[in-house]
Amino acid sequence: MKKFTRRAALLGAGGAAGWTLSRAFGPNLPVYDGTRRIASGAGETTLNDASGLSPTPIHKHIVVKQDPDDALIAIVRQELAAARKDGRPLNVGAARHSMGGQAIPRNGTAITFDNGSVELDSASRSYRAHAGARWSQVINALDPAGFSPAVMQSNHDFGVAATFSVNAHGWPVPFGPMGSTVRSLRMVMPDGELVTCSRSENTDLFNLAMGGYGLIGVIVDLEVDMVPNSRLAPQFDVIDAPAFADAFDAVIRDPDVTMAYGRLNVERESFFTKALLVSYRETPDQAALPPASGSGWMAHAASRIYRAQLGNERMKAFRWWNETAVGPALGGGEVTRNTLINEPVMTLDDRNPDRTDILHEYFVGFDRFGEFLTACRDVIPASYQEFLNVTLRYVAQDDQSMLSYAKVPRIAAVMSFSQEMTIRGEADMARMTRDLIDRIAAIDGAYYLPYRPHATVAQLSQTYENAVRFSRAKRDLDPDLVLRNNLWDSYLGQL
Repeated sequence: MKKFTRRAALLGAGGAAGWTLSRAFGPNLPVYDGTRRIASGAGETTLNDASGLSPTPIHKHIVVKQDPDDALIAIVRQELAAARKDGRPLNVGAARHSMGGQAIPRNGTAITFDNGSVELDSASRSYRAHAGARWSQVINALDPAGFSPAVMQSNHDFGVAATFSVNAHGWPVPFGPMGSTVRSLRMVMPDGELVTCSRSENTDLFNLAMGGYGLIGVIVDLEVDMVPNSRLAPQFDVIDAPAFADAFDAVIRDPDVTMAYGRLNVERESFFTKALLVSYRETPDQAALPPASGSGWMAHAASRIYRAQLGNERMKAFRWWNETAVGPALGGGEVTRNTLINEPVMTLDDRNPDRTDILHEYFVGFDRFGEFLTACRDVIPASYQEFLNVTLRYVAQDDQSMLSYAKVPRIAAVMSFSQEMTIRGEADMARMTRDLIDRIAAIDGAYYLPYRPHATVAQLSQTYENAVRFSRAKRDLDPDLVLRNNLWDSYLGQL
């Protein structure tokens, strides 16, 4: 079989729902003002996230590696009790790849779960994973047994419970967000009670925790669906952008398609006028699948082309030609499902200390996709942000999560910008983000919550119709507001 990965030919499907800048979280990320670095934010009492723009003071940071048994539960209970006694917030994270302090408790206790425990149940086609298990560890456990995660983010660096907590989606079809594949979970509530939640047990808690950003309880472990691994063959179709929604809908409805995504061109003069639709179907031969591999030399070469787009319109056009012509020709061979999803964020690291990759994500109905294109053409090129990529994915309707972003089946648009780490860059990004949210809300779309906190409280309330209900339920469950982060402090806590 020809060695091929999705990013090798196509530079990735992106998203957090997707990939983010692989900037290590920790205390040594710089803080920028104007056009120069003025402070490092160094010290053991500061945490940052993947944006590099969220240096946040904390009281302490502990890493928990215990298995999800009595010892781990005791640690969580102890830290919750201490935080409540001291009047401090607590929050749990894994990779902390969010971009607006959604996994950092200001002046509080930050816990990082780091454990790779994964147990398979082949008979029930499910696996039990430690909350801190990374998707790479899940793939490593499932692949030798012939299975694959039903839904995960498009990079394998992130934690399983973190994915559930932001209810991220992937690009397998015809699935909804990852939460739709979780059968049950155990979590420690703010008062220390250990509860089991599912669609039939403590259902309200289950729906609040799904996409609840760690504000409801501390998840200990989860039972999650898995599907058979399979050998797939890709198909590449280049079409006009306005025709994408109908073409994508036809692909989603094809029972032979198991994975699919799209891409739009990003040159300013012809912005969002062309589309690439990539779909994968199972091959007749499903015997003797090779072990899951990852990025090869093509992925790293493609990442250099990706970075060369910065400030270079000709390179953006070259990259589109490379994606739509060269990539399919060189990398259009068969590949396993696990190899496609076995990708780290490091593939697209920019290594530029003066810039940061910022993600946006918007969700629009298939029937409003043309209006979405118009909104983006009006707003994005008018900014001075460097737009590098957009990936289009399918998200099935989600009627479970209290903070659902898919009231109907939607197209998810995962966007990547390269932003100056300056006041000017941040102000322009904030203005552009609010303009985009207004335009997309006007067509009954939604924006995603794990990214930069540029939306207004009113925009969040308009987009997430159950936000007030979520806020009230959280206060009832956690009257001392022990579980907090910036999403609560700046948004949900204001409702």
